[in-house]
Amino acid sequence: MKIKKISATLTFMLLLPLWLMSQSENVDLSMIYKIKQEGLKNSGIEDLAFWLTDFVGPRLTASTGYSRGNEWAKKKMEELGFQNVRIETAKDFSRGGWDNVKTYAAMTAPYYTNFACNPVAWTGSTSGAVKGEVLLIDVKAEADLDKYKGKVAGKIVLMPSTATYEVKYEPLASRYTDAQLKDLTAASAQGRRPTMDFAAMMVQRALRTKISDFLKSEGAAVILNSSGTFNVPGSNGANYKSGDPEPIAQLNLPMEDHARMERLLRHNVPVEMEIEIQNKFFASPTVYNVIGEIPGTDKLLKNEIVLLGAHIDSWNGGTGAADNASGCIVMMEALRILKNLDVAPRRTIRVALWGGEEQGLYGSSGYVDKYLVDPQTREHKADFNNFAAYFNMDNGSGKYRGIYLQENELVRTIFEEWLKPFADMGATTIAIRNTSGTDHLSFDRVGLPAFQFIQDEIEYNRTYHTVMDTYERLVMDDLKQNAVITASFVYNAAMRNAKLPGKPAMKPNPNAVQGRRMQ
Repeated sequence: MKIKKISATLTFMLLLPLWLMSQSENVDLSMIYKIKQEGLKNSGIEDLAFWLTDFVGPRLTASTGYSRGNEWAKKKMEELGFQNVRIETAKDFSRGGWDNVKTYAAMTAPYYTNFACNPVAWTGSTSGAVKGEVLLIDVKAEADLDKYKGKVAGKIVLMPSTATYEVKYEPLASRYTDAQLKDLTAASAQGRRPTMDFAAMMVQRALRTKISDFLKSEGAAVILNSSGTFNVPGSNGANYKSGDPEPIAQLNLPMEDHARMERLLRHNVPVEMEIEIQNKFFASPTVYNVIGEIPGTDKLLKNEIVLLGAHIDSWNGGTGAADNASGCIVMMEALRILKNLDVAPRRTIRVALWGGEEQGLYGSSGYVDKYLVDPQTREHKADFNNFAAYFNMDNGSGKYRGIYLQENELVRTIFEEWLKPFADMGATTIAIRNTSGTDHLSFDRVGLPAFQFIQDEIEYNRTYHTVMDTYERLVMDDLKQNAVITASFVYNAAMRNAKLPGKPAMKPNPNAVQGRRMQ
């Protein structure tokens, strides 16, 4: 009998730490109930969505629309009762400002048809309306340019197609299946990235620059590019810095329109077009962030920051709805929910709408440089130790299915408890893997706890960086759920006794590279 008692005591002592760990997260279910009621029955999502997409329009970094978006966001945060609202400098921006003022393109021979199109960002204008012959050029190496010397002046130049259209039988929109979500949780899946030949990419980029320089020096009127998809992209802006000579005017065309003209030309059928592009360059050397807060109330913890954010910049096609007005309105709505519930968080809850994400994480990295880590010495600044957590949204309009841990195993049991009230919404998955390409990386790379939510992709390939990224791409019910879950996560992070744990420090790997999402 005595041996049994010792054995039972030993078993209890061994299991006690695990039991205490499982009981350590005291989730306030009454507050979660209130958050759900406010977020699902009194939502401001649709109103926010209209103003940031239809009203503000496209928000290319350093454009007039980008500034308009920042001003709208600041005003709206003030209306919602957030405190310490400001638009603050993040980083210098070498490209400067650029606006598209007018774009018109049509094929006029062998018959008339007008084209949907989108100018390549930071490219120049035509000299009024250009009418004339379309010239197809085929350049696979720099030496191929020689055969076009003296032949492109005043011409509308059609670059050859880079992709062939293939019928696809998968649905345009999709949600994660149970099997796919299970695969996300596998440790073996973490860190996987598409295989890419970066050397070949750099060679192609250099060749494109040489082609553009050649065509400009030879006096070509316009360059026409294929989108490579059934949609018209707005990304991959020109290699331009403020003060440089304006690049030659370039248009992106849908694959179908571009390929039609290419086939005609390859069959020796003359093609003519009329095109007018007016773009405006102006000084705009700074990227900004828009910030608002619910101040903390605990005298010991109020200087600690729970941060939530999304990037407000977009490309010049569409209205940047899924990428990433969706994230901005979810984050603003999450704070609105907590504000309307008169929450008094122990820590300060701060929302940040980042600028310049599409150009290289300018806004969030600028915030890190300003408040957290000196960019030259890498020494921690005063606010580093007051950083409690960061939550990011930048995966489109789909609903949350869980969260990526960024390899931070220390938060697994915490997030398991935080997600339990949302199992009936389909948010249960915890993936140990890293996910890359957006603003949480700015914080994660300096050792701070920063996370991106797992979301259904919905219409990813139809949407991102294209003229079709508009209000119609937003799934309002999904966004309402996302705001509720975000509000709950930041509330939990603001109220718990300890900050979320960061990953233990490791010796730096000189060969490590953190890349942006390839979209």
